[in-house]
Amino acid sequence: MNQSKRHRYRIHFTKGDTLRFIGHLDLYRTWERTLRRARIPLTYSQGFNPRPKMNQSPALPLGCTSECEAVDIWLEQELHPERILEDLRQVTPQGLQIQSVKQVDLRAPSLQSQVIAVEYVVFFDPSTPLDDLQSSVQNVVEEKNILRKRRGREYDLRPLIEHLEIDHGEPEKPILRMILSARQGATGRPEEVIASLGLDPTFASIHRTRLILDTE
Repeated sequence: MNQSKRHRYRIHFTKGDTLRFIGHLDLYRTWERTLRRARIPLTYSQGFNPRPKMNQSPALPLGCTSECEAVDIWLEQELHPERILEDLRQVTPQGLQIQSVKQVDLRAPSLQSQVIAVEYVVFFDPSTPLDDLQSSVQNVVEEKNILRKRRGREYDLRPLIEHLEIDHGEPEKPILRMILSARQGATGRPEEVIASLGLDPTFASIHRTRLILDTE
């Protein structure tokens, strides 16, 4: 299909508790089914097994929720973003909430390549004592290197942590905020940061709050 006849849109959405154990590939399939049910005129690839042209934001770690996910879709015909928004909201599954739809320049880089960092908030259950958490955060911030293993390979987590702080909103329930690198080949994982604090990630609720683009 002629490139000039394609139209690109970006859908911003949230991923709630009911979908937090749905992986990146399964989320892609969920979007594919949802867009078909909404009868959105997707552009498909050529070849033996045509696939809809879509591009998701960087993968959300399994078990996490998010208020800032995005997916780019390419359509065969131009539609008003409000019409796409209305049609999608009628068929989205529980756990997905559409926030907005906007048209995007076809020439813009891929969504994943534009994201350079992501922000998370972490809630602990049972709540970790504030003094202990402050001490652990300070130790991590002051470290020059934090060596961890991922898939059998050792890597340095410290340069992937761009910001780490405690939200003192409720002293009895401190919240950990972090900004992690999300560049290709240099992506920080929140559960690894939690483990580096000497805490068990299985007792933490991790929520993604912001995608930081290179345009920012």
